[in-house]
Amino acid sequence: MSLLSNRLARPAFVVLMLAGLAAPLAAQTLPASTLDLLSMFRPSVTGSYMAGQQALQDLRTDEAARYFNDAAKADWDNPVLVERAFIGLAADGQIGEAASTARHLLELDAGNELAELVLATEALKERRYDAADTMLASIGRDSFTGITAGILRAWAMIGDNRVEEADKLLDDLGQGGLEDFLVFHRALMAEAAGDNDSAIRYAGQAFDAEPTVARIVEIYARVLANAGEFEQAKAAIAKFEDAGLTHPVVTIVKQAVDAGQRPGIFAANVQVGAAEMFHGIGVALARDGSMDVSVMFLRLALYLDPSADVVALALGQVLDAANQHEAANRIYESVPANSPMKPTAVVRVAQNLDNIGDREEALRRLGNIVATQPDDLDAVSVYGDMLRTDEQYGDAIKAYSTALELTGGENVSDWRFYYVRGIAYERNKQWPEAEADFLKALQLNPEQPQVLNYLGYSWIDKDMHLEEALGMIEKAVAAMPQDGYIVDSLGWAFYKLGRIEEAVRTLEQAVQLQPNDPEINDHLGDAYWRAGRRLEARFQWNVAASVDDVGLVKERVQPKLAEGLGEQAATQ
Repeated sequence: MSLLSNRLARPAFVVLMLAGLAAPLAAQTLPASTLDLLSMFRPSVTGSYMAGQQALQDLRTDEAARYFNDAAKADWDNPVLVERAFIGLAADGQIGEAASTARHLLELDAGNELAELVLATEALKERRYDAADTMLASIGRDSFTGITAGILRAWAMIGDNRVEEADKLLDDLGQGGLEDFLVFHRALMAEAAGDNDSAIRYAGQAFDAEPTVARIVEIYARVLANAGEFEQAKAAIAKFEDAGLTHPVVTIVKQAVDAGQRPGIFAANVQVGAAEMFHGIGVALARDGSMDVSVMFLRLALYLDPSADVVALALGQVLDAANQHEAANRIYESVPANSPMKPTAVVRVAQNLDNIGDREEALRRLGNIVATQPDDLDAVSVYGDMLRTDEQYGDAIKAYSTALELTGGENVSDWRFYYVRGIAYERNKQWPEAEADFLKALQLNPEQPQVLNYLGYSWIDKDMHLEEALGMIEKAVAAMPQDGYIVDSLGWAFYKLGRIEEAVRTLEQAVQLQPNDPEINDHLGDAYWRAGRRLEARFQWNVAASVDDVGLVKERVQPKLAEGLGEQAATQ
């Protein structure tokens, strides 16, 4: 379970705001004739360009920067190549070089908004607020870049002590339906400007809308405690924790509040506030699938605030999502040992060691974390998941039980721990305990499709509560109709109930959704046999055997291939 992404993500309406506005950098601002231009490049330039495009798509940003730079240097007056070089450098975090290249790009393409945005960010970092304001003022507000530029410009105005102008600018931006998103930044700007009353009011509005987002809880509790409102700050944190949530940034503020101490201003300067803007939008872009733009924005956030370890972890997670685990680990390992985010970073490193094939070392590191920090819920949860994947079910059960002790076991979000512990119990051949956990998970979250499917399928497979199990699986299919495994469960339920025609239709659909899965092909073979379609049954059993890497299904289908099924209904 990725606690970081769930708890630091921007509200869902931000993603809706960005939908349709942000195109991947690999395609953004390129005219339709770009590919035609490639025929004009020398072969070596074309090769570097295409290699850079692929590297950027894969988020191999160091390679993208290198390939695009090679291409641009070979034809320094070609705006397409210079833009690619600028983007590759920015995505790789080489902001100084990116800014230098952006200046040349603007000589070739005076209207390039991303180049203007990066140069304005450089100016803001250097506290040249007038220069940043001037550059950003020329960017229209009817695009994704324009919205971002508008918020950054407001921060430049705050830095220049033009608070009323910044507020007016945010009013104008809010007319486009963004006010709910902007209220969080209004709170940070008010705090940076020393307007505590406005900071509390705006942060309270953000908290009321999203009381389970860690960054919002942190900011609201901070501004309250800084104003001496410790009881209100405690109440906000308690509401977050009562939902079964924890996060280091909230824990830090909680420790100060419990001690009756003011935790200090979050946006101690304009650069920190602007960095949080890039962070928030960068996370939203990642959730929207625009990974390359997300990386660029998170790099800009770290450029403005190099000590923002929360941003570093967010960047690492985007790289993880693109399977760039070694690059992500370099970022995680750069988090200082005294940072409150260091334990989370160490957990992510361990996960990535597992992803690149070193599970033994990953388990060793996670085991050390859990032993030394037994109340680290994220570490305990990830440790349990990895033990379960490694088929160490008994130890996984212990880890999940520890997690439930930490959370209390009665929060809605705790359904997940009961569910995965139930899986571990079931795989460990402890069915009564597994069944109890699945039922508890459904008590906490009655409509959860994965739990409905797992318990329903288990009952069907054991010839227990068949009609009730069928109803549960039908609910799961209604919630996730494109999940081949859940559709397979429904088909198998029909098979067990003797509804063979429905079983065949449903299992055929499951095979289409999840082709070459040995269990599903085996199930379809059984249904075909019962429907009198013997040749098709043997074909499906052969497919099941051929795609089974583990061997359990292959062993199961051998007698069927030799003799078919008996007169009684087949069971697993």
